[in-house]
Amino acid sequence: MSRIGMRPIQIPDGVSVDVVDQLVTVKGKLGQQSAILSDVVNIDLQDKLITLTLHGKSPQASKMWGLSRSLLSNLILGVNDGFTRKLEIQGVGYRAQLQGKELVLQLGFSHEVRYLIPENIKIECSDQTHISVFGSDKQKVGQTAAEIRSFRKPEPYKGKGIRYEGEYVYRKEGKKK
Repeated sequence: MSRIGMRPIQIPDGVSVDVVDQLVTVKGKLGQQSAILSDVVNIDLQDKLITLTLHGKSPQASKMWGLSRSLLSNLILGVNDGFTRKLEIQGVGYRAQLQGKELVLQLGFSHEVRYLIPENIKIECSDQTHISVFGSDKQKVGQTAAEIRSFRKPEPYKGKGIRYEGEYVYRKEGKKK
């Protein structure tokens, strides 16, 4: 039995939720998001509270119950507050800057890396070594941050590269004589 699926979802002020069959559309101050939820889940919308119930008792239905509740909760949080992933750049000469709709990264290659910013995603560079990715879709924000990080992952010897804020990089000892 899913413990996550049992918890009702509170709808904050300024957010409207529309349910048509299994299509859920959520509108808020940061835009509109929609998702199609599984058929094994019933969606009950009452005033400012959403509860999800199951059709059957199979293990697959229990999994979909928790997943549906998490997806719906993320939709509501996204259009109300949004999601942010922060990245740090470490390394001598490594830096980032915004040029129009592109993020330009200098990461020790012979060329600069240009990353075209996806739609509905905002990227800010507070300084040359900090990048903040913001958006209303949790999956897109995480995917964008992962793509930026993939240009130069942190290496284990000196720790140079792009890492998530607060990420621990396991360091190795260098070669000895």
